[in-house]
Amino acid sequence: MNNYTPPYKITSKILKLSIENSSIEYWFARDLQKVLGYERWENFANVIQKAKTACENSSIKISDHFRDVTKMVSIGLNTQRPIEDIMLTRYACYLVAQNGDSKKDDKTKCFAKK
Repeated sequence: MNNYTPPYKITSKILKLSIENSSIEYWFARDLQKVLGYERWENFANVIQKAKTACENSSIKISDHFRDVTKMVSIGLNTQRPIEDIMLTRYACYLVAQNGDSKKDDKTKCFAKK
C-alpha cells in the first residue's frame, strides 16, 4: 500500500483515443518541470532527452511515451504565444525523474501506482 502523500500536486490528463475506446493518462512536461525543481525549460529539456535515450535503450518506442505538442500561453492582455511542451506517460515521467539531477529532492514516489 502506498501511503506517500506528496507536498505538491500535478494533475494528469486523460487523452481519449478513438482506437478501441482506449485512453492514455498523461502529464505535461512543463508541469513536471516545476515539481522536480527545474527553473529553466532548457535545463529540463536536457533531462527529457536523457529519459528518451533511456527509453530507446530499453527497446521501447519513444513516440509511445513522449509526444511533442505546442500550447498557447498568455503573455499579456489578450495576447498569446506558442510554447513547446511534451505529453508524458507515467513511464516517461518515471524516466524523467530517474534521469534528473540527483541533488534535487527525490520526487519519484509521486508516480507510484496507488
